[in-house]
Amino acid sequence: MLNIVVMVSGGGTNLQAVIDAVESGEITNTRIVGVISNNKNAYALERARKHGIKSRCISPRDFASREEFNENFISAVDEWEPDLIVLAGFLVVIPPAMTKRYQNRIINIHPSLIPAFCGTGFYGLKVHEAALERGVKVVGATVHFVDEGTDTGPIILQKAVEVEDGDTPEILQKRVMEQAEWQILPRAVDLIANGKVEVRGGKAFVSR
Repeated sequence: MLNIVVMVSGGGTNLQAVIDAVESGEITNTRIVGVISNNKNAYALERARKHGIKSRCISPRDFASREEFNENFISAVDEWEPDLIVLAGFLVVIPPAMTKRYQNRIINIHPSLIPAFCGTGFYGLKVHEAALERGVKVVGATVHFVDEGTDTGPIILQKAVEVEDGDTPEILQKRVMEQAEWQILPRAVDLIANGKVEVRGGKAFVSR
């Protein structure tokens, strides 16, 4: 059984996609042991409560220093003994010590086809604003392992989504969520839970 902790800063639609997939059996061999948010008002925490999943808020704002936050943050995660950490719209930088401790056991969903529109400053609507400004015809989403960089870890899955005439950043964001993010994040979790993802030489290999 793969025990996962999901981290989220906002509404938690990707969290909901994972919850639904676990409950429906689309994701097998997996249990969500906890949800962490840095935002006490995040609706993601309510989603967790509705499904009987343990949750807690831990924010850098509640600590005197980033070092103190990092220490408490890692301890909070360790208490749940996760096999996998899922970043589902989590806007806090993961401490290097956590990345090292959970090497190849942290995954992130990013709303673009990496390496396009990724890295520092590219998150949420900013990704879609940049894509529309550039005039690209295809966007999408990527699930990747988290390493020391920003959106630089081994890519597990990607799914493309077409840009349509008249798209606004908000419309495009919703389409990318529905057609890509909510599909490939649960799929990636299921693949990992069933031993079908292996990292070799800095790349992720998926067996179907």
